[in-house]
Amino acid sequence: MPTHDAGPEFVDWDLAARTGRRLAGSGPPVSPAQAESAVADLRRFAAEAEGHVRRVTGLDGSSASAPVVVVDRGGWIAANTESLRTVVAPLMRKLHHAREQRPTNPFDYLGPKATGVETGIFLAFIAGRVLGQFDPFHRGADAELGRLLLVAPNVVHVERELDVSTDDFRLWVCLHEETHRVQFTAVPWLRDHLENEIKDFVAATQVDSGALTANLRELVQALLRAVRGEREKLNLLDLMQSPEQRAVVRRVTALMSLLEGHADVVMDRVGPDIVPSVETIRRRFQRRRRGASGADRAVRRVLGMEAKMRQYRDGAAFVNVVVDRVGMEGFNQVWVSAEHLPSMDEIADPSAWIERVHG
Repeated sequence: MPTHDAGPEFVDWDLAARTGRRLAGSGPPVSPAQAESAVADLRRFAAEAEGHVRRVTGLDGSSASAPVVVVDRGGWIAANTESLRTVVAPLMRKLHHAREQRPTNPFDYLGPKATGVETGIFLAFIAGRVLGQFDPFHRGADAELGRLLLVAPNVVHVERELDVSTDDFRLWVCLHEETHRVQFTAVPWLRDHLENEIKDFVAATQVDSGALTANLRELVQALLRAVRGEREKLNLLDLMQSPEQRAVVRRVTALMSLLEGHADVVMDRVGPDIVPSVETIRRRFQRRRRGASGADRAVRRVLGMEAKMRQYRDGAAFVNVVVDRVGMEGFNQVWVSAEHLPSMDEIADPSAWIERVHG
């Protein structure tokens, strides 16, 4: 990915990080001993999960490095601020060039501090909910292929809320997140593929001031509808996309559905011999997902998080059908090349993917 040398920033990233940390809170009350135990458990279970993931999937990511980092909410926000800054750097360069050519670009009026605060609010909302995340764009030492973040206070919060076995839940979470780490370490072309999709997205970005003004107006209207509780079919990304960008987003959404569904299937297929209470955890976790308040669901829709939930469901259905039909070895043809990745239509119709790839 490119560096941060994108000219004057359109987002005050330091302010975004400070805002996010201030609003996210620290999480559930824990004693120093409980915090230390949670961190140690997550590190231990993440290491243990790698073997289980390899056994279930047949993927071996041990030849590449991607460290596991246990963080609090502030640490997650700091890591994601850095990643976001890296990911959007190409777009920032393009907008900076457009601003030099068109001084009336509406992003000027938003200002870096305003967008910094907005970004911080978004990060704070997510930071209180995410259990773990694989960051494929982290650039570390020794050619690391990303890093895995596990958010300890959120894991503790959810396991208490669900009233489930601490050891089982922590291993269950690590199985999902470790699957993501293995996906990218065992299939190193995935990161390059995502980077190329981002480049295509940026190349298709409209920087015409009139188009941006229209998109911003639609964005405000969407937010107002969400506040009033009206059903909102579009999310923030939809409102800022050209037709070419939507094509990129469809491809990336299909990939994310595959990755999330694959991880969900793995965390459940390890079986009760590894996670004895896996069925109870899954049932209560799904009930918790469905039990969000109306206001929370409205925010999730606008931020695109409802679509994220569909990715888990649709991707898992795709993986289960394919594995049942052609086995895990046959399913692993998805990792051969970008051409073997399923489209959105194939995610919805696994038989079409099987016919295309396996004949």
